[in-house]
Amino acid sequence: MSGPVEIVLIVAAVGYVMVRRLIGEPAQAKQMLILPAVLSAVGLSTVSGDVKTATSLVFLVGTAAISVVLGVLRGASVRISRRDGAAFVRYTPVTVGLWVANIVLKVGVNFALNAFDPRDAGGVSNSLLLTIGVGVLAEGLVVLYRALRAGHQVLWTQGRDGAPGQTSPLLDNLQRNLGGRAAEWNTQSGHDANQTRRNLVP
Repeated sequence: MSGPVEIVLIVAAVGYVMVRRLIGEPAQAKQMLILPAVLSAVGLSTVSGDVKTATSLVFLVGTAAISVVLGVLRGASVRISRRDGAAFVRYTPVTVGLWVANIVLKVGVNFALNAFDPRDAGGVSNSLLLTIGVGVLAEGLVVLYRALRAGHQVLWTQGRDGAPGQTSPLLDNLQRNLGGRAAEWNTQSGHDANQTRRNLVP
């Protein structure tokens, strides 16, 4: 089973993300990428010595894949708007429901594996930090992509005590490229629609 340190990390990380994003906050790339990457790395190191059979490996990969899929769906469900010139993100009820589903599925898989073969259950039961980490990382990548594609500026990190937020040249460049492609696509779509209307007019 997960140790006390892992449980504390999981509760702190998930609680931090949930509370801030239910209230709503500026999209910060550092928070969306670095934190889940660290959680994933710590989680991987936790299970690396415990997964010793093919069955436990299959269950581990499966639960990680499910977490990634649910993370992508959460990222697609997050509401993104513009505030003070930058992207602003807020969780929706659907996002919260997907979080609950993620945790319930993970616990259910642990029970299923324990019933199937208790000898294999140890490694997978310690993988909650890993699966949460990869899921949050997938969510963050989708949210960042959506925000950049919509033309919103994404901060690298928010400034403190009224200081302006820090930006990233890489993110700004991605935003210009994605925003430009979106504008080009919209222009082409509008041109095609106008052409279709002209063709329909006798």
